[in-house]
Amino acid sequence: MIKNLASRLQKLVNCYVSDEKQILRFYSVDSSFYKKNPKVVVFPKHASQISKIIKFASRENIPIVARGGSTGLVGSALTNGIILDMKHFNRIRVFNNHIAVGSGVSKGQTDQVLLKHRKFLGPNPSVGPYCTIGGMISTNASGTKSLKYGSVIDNLLSIRIIDGQGRLIDLPSNSNISRKINSLLDENIVFPDVTKNSCGYRLDKIKDGETHKIIAGSESTLGIILEAKLKIYNIPRKRELFVIGLDSLESASELVPYILPLNPAALELIDDSIMKFIPFNFDKRIHCLLLVEFDSMVSKSTKKLQSIIPKSWIIYETVKADHIARWWAYRDAALYYTLKNIPKNHLIPHIIEDATIPVQNLQFLIPILRKLVKEYKSRFVTYGHIGNGNIHIRLISSNHIQVNNLAKEFFSFVIAIGGSISGEHGDGIARTKYVKMQYSKDVYSKFIRLKQIFDPKSILNPKNIIS
Repeated sequence: MIKNLASRLQKLVNCYVSDEKQILRFYSVDSSFYKKNPKVVVFPKHASQISKIIKFASRENIPIVARGGSTGLVGSALTNGIILDMKHFNRIRVFNNHIAVGSGVSKGQTDQVLLKHRKFLGPNPSVGPYCTIGGMISTNASGTKSLKYGSVIDNLLSIRIIDGQGRLIDLPSNSNISRKINSLLDENIVFPDVTKNSCGYRLDKIKDGETHKIIAGSESTLGIILEAKLKIYNIPRKRELFVIGLDSLESASELVPYILPLNPAALELIDDSIMKFIPFNFDKRIHCLLLVEFDSMVSKSTKKLQSIIPKSWIIYETVKADHIARWWAYRDAALYYTLKNIPKNHLIPHIIEDATIPVQNLQFLIPILRKLVKEYKSRFVTYGHIGNGNIHIRLISSNHIQVNNLAKEFFSFVIAIGGSISGEHGDGIARTKYVKMQYSKDVYSKFIRLKQIFDPKSILNPKNIIS
């Protein structure tokens, strides 16, 4: 690494640049288990500054990555080189059916602005008040409402980035880059048939000229996101929430396929490890909850739900907005409750925590998980987007288990039943080495060629997605 890096960058871009120890220490970690010590942190204000930094980094072979709210769980915003804090890219413009928003704007800020217009953004990660739009795009985030409103990739209309050569690129309008992306597509590309997937580059989503979607889930490896246009929706006039109590995770998995045809806006799972933090008098026979929300054709859908499950299973229902918000707050706090529930010396890195499988195969997931944790002498906590087949799994063990071996076994099973090793959190340090398990050699080779189109010198978040 070159000497006087901070001072050289300061002269180059005339914005705040820091290599102070306390700043570097803060940016060496995110919400994952990983740590990388950056050499410098830059706070650019203009696209031209980022372009200059990237060209400089390319000449000097210095890795570079963008940073948002540091809420990532797989270490995808960490580097030993240059970190770009994108907080100054904070412009928000609201239109009738979409929003144009800077990558440094937090989801919380976006929500406040949209609320004034009686609108909302579909993807809603549980860390919404803190994560940024750029981070959400980088990981292809989703959330509790993804069942109806999709992940970021389903809502992304256009994007502006600066690639690994310092070029300002607008997609899909850049015909040259779009043509190169389209040249990688063919009918034989095989991707998991799931509703959520943040593993690898989403070539399968590039249809009808929508080349901008390749940036969703790309983790700063193809370009630094400046701004994007995203779909927005009208706030529903009526909502109704049902809390269903079940005796086991297996029972919940079996029930999901019967609820999905009713078109719920959300269908979420919480297990009994998390339930104990919820101030509600649960029957001791209940070991997990399904939260089911409807926000369209509400009366018709609720009647159908009540007709297919026993009345005794419905432990709570409400149409009151504040009560609905309270229950979703419990669900959104699931990660916090999980970490509160696990002693620090029993925590295991987030590796298998984000798999997504076809809903019709949910019945196979819990039995294989129980088998694996027994074999590796550990326990687990589960919650998440069961309506999408995306269940978050947190491992607990007092032993130094061979987590990589467990992960390989688990991922092999997930892939065998048509799933993805990551539904919404991305690959990052945690899962990049397993991407080759997910895809064929042909598809993986296309990933490499795609990376070369945008970042031929591999300075943008190297060794992420492509190992």
